[in-house]
Amino acid sequence: MGGLFGVLIGIASVCAWFTHLFVCFSDDRWGFLIAGAIMFPIAIVHGVGIWFGIW
Repeated sequence: MGGLFGVLIGIASVCAWFTHLFVCFSDDRWGFLIAGAIMFPIAIVHGVGIWFGIW
């Protein structure tokens, strides 16, 4: 069960990262895009925030 949960968290993180990339490219947020590329947890938090309507 723990292995499945880890895989799901990994998939969700990758999807959140792609969400961050798509939004930053479409909104021309180049500084935030670079910040998310250098420190990927920023991109993951931003992507999840977009999903829940925080940003």
